[in-house]
Amino acid sequence: MRTVALALAAVPALAVPALSAQTRAETERVVRKIADGVLESATFMFVDSATGQRYVDPTDAPAAAVLRPEGPYTDWRYWNGVLNLAMLRLADVLDEVRYADFARRSVAFAFDHVAYFRQHHGGQSKWDYPFGQRFTMQDLDDYGAEGASVVEVYRLDPDPRYRAWLDSAAAYASERQGSLPDGAFARTSPRRWTLWADDLYMSVPFLARMAALSGRRGYIDDAVAQVLGFNDRLFDPRAGLMAHNWYSATGQRGVAFWGRANGWALMAQVELLDLLPPDDVQRDTLLALLRRHVRGLARYQDSTGLWHQVLDRRDSYLETSASAMFVFAIARAVSQGWIERRYAAVARRGWAGVMTRIRADGQIEGTCAGTAVSDTLDDYYRRPTPLNDVHGVGPVLLAGSEVLRLRS
Repeated sequence: MRTVALALAAVPALAVPALSAQTRAETERVVRKIADGVLESATFMFVDSATGQRYVDPTDAPAAAVLRPEGPYTDWRYWNGVLNLAMLRLADVLDEVRYADFARRSVAFAFDHVAYFRQHHGGQSKWDYPFGQRFTMQDLDDYGAEGASVVEVYRLDPDPRYRAWLDSAAAYASERQGSLPDGAFARTSPRRWTLWADDLYMSVPFLARMAALSGRRGYIDDAVAQVLGFNDRLFDPRAGLMAHNWYSATGQRGVAFWGRANGWALMAQVELLDLLPPDDVQRDTLLALLRRHVRGLARYQDSTGLWHQVLDRRDSYLETSASAMFVFAIARAVSQGWIERRYAAVARRGWAGVMTRIRADGQIEGTCAGTAVSDTLDDYYRRPTPLNDVHGVGPVLLAGSEVLRLRS
């Protein structure tokens, strides 16, 4: 893969000062409200979908019970991994141990009960069964984001079950996960050997953490290879954005510069740089790729501070989760000195926009539901935005936490 040498082009300075004491206090109040809502809603119980009966332990339920976690915050999905990471980060920023305890309990909940559901799932789809992705582990979003959170929880609770699973998952990613000849991870369905920008986050943060945990340099090399390979195929230099996907059969990018796909990619690049050895030969290249992506995204920020569902289409709706992802990644990159300090204004304007999407009760508006790739741009325009969709909760907490850390 060739080395990319790109200068960081100047971005017009935006008149956004450092957070005032009042704004900082409001930001802390809002993120606490969201996080406390998660704690209040997460019962760590199961419910029978047919009868409504609740169970602490699935083995207490009748054999015919159709069980699911009582709420969305305690399942095993990629968005749960993001939420766990966000709660851990918030615990650190606010020195609030109960948020970290949520992540620890969430991981334990899955490990304590996965054997029951593996035994009783009856061949159902992994999406239709509790912890189905935990024991199928076929696609990156089955285990990558959750795996990153398990690494962080393992540092707090060195349970041997966690380490055994982590080693197995990392080996699967490096040795068995579907990929193109250069190692770029590709999905086998619904269209074979398709790259999704989403998968940068479903792989890179986990592999980078496993490199640090295990001391195996190969994992960080795999993570770097993903960022290089995905940028080579998905990034459109003219638009300054990543396409949602790339088809190996045609060598063509997909139709949409989908917001959240770009958010996943940008967050993955930031997390990799956080864990990359200082002497890595690809460091300058990775910094250049990050800078050009940030430069491109800054061009599309709306006057509200938010970004659009389809980034270059201003008639598409303003979307919350992608905006929060950009705020987190840009604020983090400024704090680490990877991009110019002027970009702090972009992050703060973005956070001001995100704050307008958080209701008084802490629920979040304007988050796009889960979205597969599509060849029809209209499909992206029509994606629903359920209130408090879990895809947005973790990113908003990450964004708020990083804005609180931002000192530029």
